[in-house]
Amino acid sequence: MALSSGEVSNGLDALGISVFFSVTSPYGNDLHSKENVTHGQFAFTTHEAGNYLACFSVVGHNPKGSEVSVNLDWRTGVAAKDWESVARKEHIEGVELELRKLEAAVEAIHENLLYLKNREAEMRIVSEKTNTRVAMFSIMSLAVCITVSGFQLLYLKRYFQKKKLI
Repeated sequence: MALSSGEVSNGLDALGISVFFSVTSPYGNDLHSKENVTHGQFAFTTHEAGNYLACFSVVGHNPKGSEVSVNLDWRTGVAAKDWESVARKEHIEGVELELRKLEAAVEAIHENLLYLKNREAEMRIVSEKTNTRVAMFSIMSLAVCITVSGFQLLYLKRYFQKKKLI
């Protein structure tokens, strides 16, 4: 889950400037888009891993010297969860709510560690395969060099014997 909240600098309406905001997934799917943004909050849940693109476009004439600033607060994972609604729904407060937050954080860390462990195992397998291939290539290269050297010795020996230098 991802949660985003943002604010665009004030005074844009007087200048005739509007801001267009959109979020695109790594596969090009439009997740959120809005015109004439001054502030707001939105959330989305997705199963696509990768980099998400948040695009801000200034629409209208922007006179010299005027600036547009955008503040964006982008949260993912446990930080994006609405803990106040969880507390109200389950009738918990104080220490128990903090324990739930910590439990969710520990779960997220554990999932991340499992992911990293799996990636490390995959990388180890790739590294071992590459190491084996390089070793085999080195052995083949050495065998080719020795074979060519042997043929060169035989050729030169015959050549010098024909020329009667040996």
